[in-house]
Amino acid sequence: MHGEALRDGSTLGRFPSITLGVVDGTGVEATEPEESEESESACRQWLRKICPCCHPKPDDDSKDALVTGAVGIIVNAGNTRPHCHFPTDLLLRVRSIDLMKSAQGVNRTKHHTDLYHTDAFIIRRGQNFQMGISLSRPFDPKNDKLHLILKTGPLPTVAKGTQVDVPLVESLVGGRWEAAAVKQEGNRIQLSVNSPATTAIGRYQLTVETTCVGGHAVSTHDPANDVYILFNPWCEEDTVFMDSEEERREYVLNDVGRIYYGTQDQIGQRTWNYGQFDDGILAICLFILEKSGTPPSGWGDPVNVVRVISAMINAVDDNGVLVGNWSGNYSAGTSPTVWSGSIEILREYHKNNAAPVKYGQCWAFAGVFTTVLRCLGIPARTVTNYSSAHDTDVSLTTDVYLDENLDPINHLNTDSVWNFHVWNDCWMARPDLPLGNGGWQAVDATPQETSQGTFRCGPTALTAVRNGYVYLKHDTPFVFAEVNSDKIYWQKNADGTFNQIYSEKKTVGHSISTKAVGSDERSDITHLYKHAEGTEQERIAVETACRYGSKAAAYSSSAAEDVSLKVSMDGKGPKMGQDVDLSITMVNSSAEHRTIVLHSQVSVMYYTGVKKERKKEPVLVNATIVLEWTLEYKDYKDQLVDQAALMLTLSGRVNETQRILATQFSFRLRTPDLSIKPLGKVVVGERMAVEISFTNPLPQVLKAVIFHLEGLGLVTARKINYGDIGSLASMSVTEHFVPSLPGARKLMASLDCKQLTQVHGSFGCDLCEGGGCFYLKSSSMCLK
Repeated sequence: MHGEALRDGSTLGRFPSITLGVVDGTGVEATEPEESEESESACRQWLRKICPCCHPKPDDDSKDALVTGAVGIIVNAGNTRPHCHFPTDLLLRVRSIDLMKSAQGVNRTKHHTDLYHTDAFIIRRGQNFQMGISLSRPFDPKNDKLHLILKTGPLPTVAKGTQVDVPLVESLVGGRWEAAAVKQEGNRIQLSVNSPATTAIGRYQLTVETTCVGGHAVSTHDPANDVYILFNPWCEEDTVFMDSEEERREYVLNDVGRIYYGTQDQIGQRTWNYGQFDDGILAICLFILEKSGTPPSGWGDPVNVVRVISAMINAVDDNGVLVGNWSGNYSAGTSPTVWSGSIEILREYHKNNAAPVKYGQCWAFAGVFTTVLRCLGIPARTVTNYSSAHDTDVSLTTDVYLDENLDPINHLNTDSVWNFHVWNDCWMARPDLPLGNGGWQAVDATPQETSQGTFRCGPTALTAVRNGYVYLKHDTPFVFAEVNSDKIYWQKNADGTFNQIYSEKKTVGHSISTKAVGSDERSDITHLYKHAEGTEQERIAVETACRYGSKAAAYSSSAAEDVSLKVSMDGKGPKMGQDVDLSITMVNSSAEHRTIVLHSQVSVMYYTGVKKERKKEPVLVNATIVLEWTLEYKDYKDQLVDQAALMLTLSGRVNETQRILATQFSFRLRTPDLSIKPLGKVVVGERMAVEISFTNPLPQVLKAVIFHLEGLGLVTARKINYGDIGSLASMSVTEHFVPSLPGARKLMASLDCKQLTQVHGSFGCDLCEGGGCFYLKSSSMCLK
């Protein structure tokens, strides 16, 4: 409007002036004497207030500003202030935003996000960060206003915390969203920003809104300025806070780990590449949360987040990441034993727009789960439970049903004991539970039983499991049964009812294992899940739990106390391709002879069923007798799947007392490892070679062998189609690649074929930027 004027006899050739609450060049706010509102019109007052340089206040002697020619052309006759061209010069606009997001910069190093292989701005909640804003003119704190706007999710709202308006304050208080100016140079202003430790994690769109007397403006959203906010184990106010730096480095920052398998007497291990910092993995983890359909407003609670992820890692009812398959037929996908890390699985899921990846079993579900949790900032570890029970009827016991002849009744035996099962622990406070139940929480992504209608499990407080507090959420009864249920044997009567005939108290939950902090050693954490077997505390926990089960009266009897039964094996156990030799020891502690008709059956271990053979032998037991039990290679070679695990079930009746004996013994057939060794020096950016060698342990040809190779910073996942390997033959293959990242690295390889599974190997190295230094951890040698 400054090119127009209202003209009358008293104001001919004049424009009314206004006062603007801005700071002049000296930093002093301009002031004017009061004036009667009647002396000028409302329009002129508005013009004077908006643009005092063009519309100065009239006075008695103001005859120097004359209009010549067209209206709105001003000739300055004493006032040398230039024309301001309102409103462009007065409106405060954002020219650019600098999030200082360099991986080596102060933000990402202090937030422990510098390991993520991305240029994105990644921070942790509850912690301060710095940012810079370049403006169209210098910021005037007295008259200008500025605030940040952060939005996440499809429908951001302030009420639900998915839209955050961050005010500019004079000084930071903490524990809330706030920003304060810490530095100003010309048109650039640097802010220090706080976020609360309850902020919902996720990807936020960032814009800046400015307001001044000239109006307000909002910056254009630039995806490059999106803010990724994670959980913060370094922040005491965050519910995932972990006070040990050594443990934070292991359970949040370590991107390679160990997963254990086998049996409690034959513990096997394999290296797993979690790769939570690899390029694109964080975006995929958030993609998984988005595909869950849960509102982002709930992503601030780690209990809710791990529960959602537990459901989304398996594909049963929500098109999650992995399809479970325990059939032995994996022709439509990848065999579960082939995977050696999470990256390939997650990328395939994302690339195919959330089409579930085929196939996985418990260790693959758990490995991917650890990756996602650590990536989002929740401390996590992969855990293996040996002799792991699967309770299907919430009885809190593992029930075995036998007919009148002591043969198993298959359709009733839905409970099972797996030779091993892998799940996860995650670390968090539990304000939703009674005091003392924070810390490690068990979570499981393998689809076994539904929880509130969805295949998921946890988080379950380990303290609650240990003490039998099965009435606490989530899924505590199921986890308790996995690690501490009694095995109850039931025999069918002629009238169709069942009697409890025998029980075993110490068969479930052994050698619960995870990788140790700071090393590749195995750490036994059984004591965190249960009191020592047979102690009064352990029995009290079982009785406490069983009060809430569907078979509250099913407790152990004293049957067959005078005769005991035990199965054992020599050394590390049988090797694949060889006969299996076990020893059955029976001890008669009475003073009389005992005769037992012993039933034995060997089962190939599946998660969903067994294949069986059976023998019956009458045995006279005077004191102690040891029976040798043999399973020949020809009897099992065409029956094994995946883990090469078998279970021997023994049951019998003492003729003289009619009491029952029963036990089950799981074992696995050991497979050889792949040997991996470097050829020559290993330097970042230089071509290197490794040799993979292997000897076929079977007296049969391995058909269509495929090797899988992968190592973060060494080589992206690749397949090597090798072909056949002859009976008992040795082979080797050489692969070349160029390492891309310095530091401690691990190369992993696995073998895939129908005749032999669970064959893998790895080696570790410390890669230098140059100089040809290679550190082979297995030999503790530095090769130059």
